[in-house]
Amino acid sequence: MNITVYTQPDCPPCQVVKQFLTHHEVSFNEVNIKENLKARNHLVNVLQSYSTPTVTVDEHVVKGFDLALLQKLLGFEE
Repeated sequence: MNITVYTQPDCPPCQVVKQFLTHHEVSFNEVNIKENLKARNHLVNVLQSYSTPTVTVDEHVVKGFDLALLQKLLGFEE
């Protein structure tokens, strides 16, 4: 499973998503869109998301703060 979390500084929901993934021992790649212009362009133009956190789980895109959808995609029952 390939998971990428698109974040930016001063984003409390980004922190919660990263804590959630870490708590469940799910490995993920973090990409800060403020530091990485190419990633920001990918977020907007390819993933068609305008908010953080945006999480990709393989081919699925979770836009914004949606822990319920993220749990479903990861196969967690909580």
